[in-house]
Amino acid sequence: MRLVPILVLILVLAVAAQTLTLATAAHAQDYPWCSSFHDGAGTNCGFTSLQQCMATAAGAGGTCEPNNLYRRSAAVATAPHREPTHPSHKSPQTPVAR
Repeated sequence: MRLVPILVLILVLAVAAQTLTLATAAHAQDYPWCSSFHDGAGTNCGFTSLQQCMATAAGAGGTCEPNNLYRRSAAVATAPHREPTHPSHKSPQTPVAR
């Protein structure tokens, strides 16, 4: 009779380990562009730019589309805007009317 609780514990641990594995695998393809292939080869959401996706898809007869599941990381989304430091990159300032 002691065998049943041990088997239940093993089953719960196996399900928890599988859940963590699936969550990690889904995160590995968190990029903004996906390529889809008409020949049934599937979808690849591993592209950081539209140009990168198009270069891959064009050679294999596929198309590119935005990844609807993509979420920008907090570090990228909250990065502060920096003004250019070189004088030639600064925008012209309009004179103040007096």
